[in-house]
Amino acid sequence: MKIEEKKSSSALQAEEGKLLACVHCGLCLEACPTYVLTGDENDGPRGRIYLMRAVAEKRLDVTSPTFADHIDRCLGCRACESACPAGVEYGQLLEAARDDLRQHSRAANFSERALSFVLKHVWPRPKLLRLAFSAARLFRDTGAAGFLLKSKLPRRISPQFEFAFALLVSSTPAKLDAPATEMHTHEKEGRPSPERQVGTHLPQPSRAMLFTGCVTEGLFARVNRATGRVLAANSCRTTAPRAQVCCGALHAHAGDLAGARALARRNIEAFTDEQTEDVPIITNAGGCGAMLAAYAHLLSGDPDFTARASRFSARVRDVSQHLVETAATTAVGLRAGASLGRTATTYDASCHLLHGQRAAAAPLALLGAIPSLNFVPLADNERCCGGAGVYNLLQPDLSAQVLDEKLSHIRHTGALILATGNPGCHMQIGAGARLAGLSLRLCHPVELLDESYRRAGIYNGDK
Repeated sequence: MKIEEKKSSSALQAEEGKLLACVHCGLCLEACPTYVLTGDENDGPRGRIYLMRAVAEKRLDVTSPTFADHIDRCLGCRACESACPAGVEYGQLLEAARDDLRQHSRAANFSERALSFVLKHVWPRPKLLRLAFSAARLFRDTGAAGFLLKSKLPRRISPQFEFAFALLVSSTPAKLDAPATEMHTHEKEGRPSPERQVGTHLPQPSRAMLFTGCVTEGLFARVNRATGRVLAANSCRTTAPRAQVCCGALHAHAGDLAGARALARRNIEAFTDEQTEDVPIITNAGGCGAMLAAYAHLLSGDPDFTARASRFSARVRDVSQHLVETAATTAVGLRAGASLGRTATTYDASCHLLHGQRAAAAPLALLGAIPSLNFVPLADNERCCGGAGVYNLLQPDLSAQVLDEKLSHIRHTGALILATGNPGCHMQIGAGARLAGLSLRLCHPVELLDESYRRAGIYNGDK
């Protein structure tokens, strides 16, 4: 049954209880990147909630430039949720506010119009989306994008255009094989450090379903393959439903809740039947995982999908969470691999993985399965990098300021490898590092563990 979406300014009104949950204590302010940068109360969660309440109570018109400006400036990182003692679900309020804005205003500039067109006409069509990503990969892998970036031609057009090129180039696979000078003698043989070797007795195989994602499969398919191999090495067999589509995160963040709900229904159908309704759904992208986990809320008003969405969301796990949780139930634990040498490595937390899926310790535990990893903590690794979907293209100035702070902390670590669990974060930091002349290889944590397993000979049956 097709569900008719409401076309009135009612999304915020429907969230009245969440708006009233805010006690205006201000503990969220220092956690908010935009408030820290501008010092403007309306650029913090508390001020934005004031504006949302004013619109919901019809004391402020939804078309007010003040409302649009401050809502648009929000990164949607949800750091305020982790800081909030009252448990305000700010991310859901932000999406409702943007839905109301979208219903009552038109895209103001070329970037917004282009985003609206792509989300409406390309993203919901898997074949067309695959074609678009195939073209992007061809442009990247032939070296054409990198050549143009070095030629400075994109910058002559605009800094924003240059950054878009850098985003694509930064998705290129990083070389994770360390030079011989960075490796110990026993590591050259591809063997794990003696203190971390594990036996070959593994638990009985389990099952999981992999959410491949659109951007991840389109530009980071290697991460999906690494995820499958690492799960298999830890006795978990995965399947990936062919009928799955985009998670809907970009639509929801842009205020297109109707589009997000349509995609959510398709994914629930793709991942659910009598044989799979209890099988875990594994993600390796923080943004996708947080969105999938939010289907229960997104479809709470749909009588045909409310219960199904709730069961679906309960099945969602990041790959790091799944590996750590299942390892804790066995005598074997998370399987260890071989050392990757002494290359300084750091980790940056994806906002939605951290604040949306509450996965803080699991990614670090995953990295802990790599023997003698030269891990260097990153200061403020929980702070947003400024990517936030397409925020870096729609709000380039604020995004660049947030990114500059992140790059400063990365420089301080001296790390040559940075692991992060979201493709948007990967591209944002990678683009910034490239344009700033910072030597940095980016990858997903599971890629590092995959390389560790490869060196240990696990995939060849040596261990």
